[in-house]
Amino acid sequence: MEPVAEQHTYKGRYSLTHLIARGGMAQVFRATDLALNRPVALKVLYPELSVDQNFVERFRREAQAAANLSHPNIVPVFDWGEEDGTYFIVMELVEGTSLAGLLRDERIMPPARAASITAQVAGALAFAHRSGVVHRDVKPGNILITDEGVVKVTDFGIAQAISTVDHLTAAGSVMGTATYFSPEQAEGSLVDGRSDVYSLGVVLYELLAGRPPFVGDSPVSVAGMHVRDAAPSPLQFNPGIPADLESITMMALAKNPSQRYQTADEMRSDLLRFSEGRPVQAAQRGGRAFAGSDTTRAVSVVSGERTQAVAIQTGPRTDVVRRRKSNTPLIATASALAVLLVAAVGYFFLGSTVTSVMPNVVGTSITDATSTLTGQGLVVGATKLVQSTQPAGTVVASTPKAGAKVTKGQSVTLSVSLGTSTQPVTIPDVTGMNLSDAESALQQAGLAYKVDFTATAPEGASPNTVLSQTPDGGTQGRTGDEVTITVLAPGSNYPVPNLAGKTLSDAAVLLGQAGLTLAPDQGAQCSNTAPEGTVVGTVPAIGQPVAAGTAIKLVLSSGYCSVVVPNVVTLSKAAATSAMQAQGLVVSVTTLAASNPLCTGLLDQVVAQDIAPGASAVYNSPVTLTYCPAS
Repeated sequence: MEPVAEQHTYKGRYSLTHLIARGGMAQVFRATDLALNRPVALKVLYPELSVDQNFVERFRREAQAAANLSHPNIVPVFDWGEEDGTYFIVMELVEGTSLAGLLRDERIMPPARAASITAQVAGALAFAHRSGVVHRDVKPGNILITDEGVVKVTDFGIAQAISTVDHLTAAGSVMGTATYFSPEQAEGSLVDGRSDVYSLGVVLYELLAGRPPFVGDSPVSVAGMHVRDAAPSPLQFNPGIPADLESITMMALAKNPSQRYQTADEMRSDLLRFSEGRPVQAAQRGGRAFAGSDTTRAVSVVSGERTQAVAIQTGPRTDVVRRRKSNTPLIATASALAVLLVAAVGYFFLGSTVTSVMPNVVGTSITDATSTLTGQGLVVGATKLVQSTQPAGTVVASTPKAGAKVTKGQSVTLSVSLGTSTQPVTIPDVTGMNLSDAESALQQAGLAYKVDFTATAPEGASPNTVLSQTPDGGTQGRTGDEVTITVLAPGSNYPVPNLAGKTLSDAAVLLGQAGLTLAPDQGAQCSNTAPEGTVVGTVPAIGQPVAAGTAIKLVLSSGYCSVVVPNVVTLSKAAATSAMQAQGLVVSVTTLAASNPLCTGLLDQVVAQDIAPGASAVYNSPVTLTYCPAS
């Protein structure tokens, strides 16, 4: 970091201190949040780009996308805005380094550490995908490692909601970093969460092999390789990579999205299985075959760390190994004609879709079942672990069932026995936990889980937080049992949390945890019950339903209110004291002797008060009454 040459404070609140980095769209500064007295990272769009509405719109969407994502492995956005035509985002300041920096220092990472880092990134991406956001630019430079070893994903600079139909990129180009493109990104096709899975596979490949799978002399050539060429096995560059971890990597790098992990959660689960020494799904599903085994010769290495637009690539995908050209053109021509003839006959009799009968794989091992299904042109789409008296690893059911009509390439779900070795387990209470933490707790307990989304927001609900679970926490079960956890559906409204009595800094943290943001300006009002500087209300009001990411304005106590002092002269001591206390004043009484000249004819009543009637006094102020006793 280098100190800034000229001090500048944005919105009168964020004071720049150091320049951290320069990126493709913006500069990142270290700054001090003067309101909360904490360091933050401030991302400022380049002035020359601020006049380009396309860039401004992309920058705005980065802020909105990230502000709605509250996850331990995602860098949170606190605030964003515009000042004098300059756009900026305020984020958490992550003390540590980027994964790109670690790669420059270490080049090749130990398998266990690579799996751990990638699993944390996959967890963050899975959370974003469930919220309807695709990152689209997963790369080492956008993955930060704190000094405590926590992984945080940042820079949703080109993220778009999955349901968004408009595109910010110009016709004939795509946005991203060429080294980490998915094939569909390079082709300019629509992307979903599986594109992030591919890019994360490239990152994992680089961690293990010390280089990405494709390198070339230009971003365009690298993008073309992602579309046309099969990734070489990372074992060619590092023979010490465990076979299961190679299978995970190559499955993530499948050209066809349907042959990759279908969710980042699936990839994370496989990485956790590897870390725990358990069999991984990628090995059972033939992860290496999905990516092919062709190698691509490197021309020259490019850094690939800059997000850029490149021309859309076209050309055939090589989901299977390409055949070597024949030396006999005549034989090749005859073979081609034969293939065309067979295809024409098949189409005439069977139609354009090849159908067959689902084989019976119940009672076989998962390995044999997978081999049978793939031999029939089917795909094992998911594996469910269930309790059964059958030996562990035995298929006990399939969807579709045996004998049903299936089509080539159709996905099959297998239910596999856990065997009789299941163990008693106390089901953990995950209610109120972050969804990612709840998933980890259930997995560590050896339990399966299902996420149930609800649009009904009970009091205290917040996004991506477990609202309830079935069975309840603390009940007894067995490993492999399924726990249903209920969370708020993305896009649902939920009540503003009760922040009354909280300090500004504590309220800001609670808002962030609830998926809400702190408004830039706060209100103030006097309060006779809340200490000065604490929350007495919010706008929108506490309990009012709001959408995730809504900016909440806090109303802070400015101290005690003023009250009007009543006239209690001639009242009895008890009545006068009660009247003063009703106004929030603290009463003390000076009692005169009955023989005092001031008490002549005025016994058993207040004869004076030290604050004049009708005057203003601060709530809780002391007031002294002078009283003449009855005798």
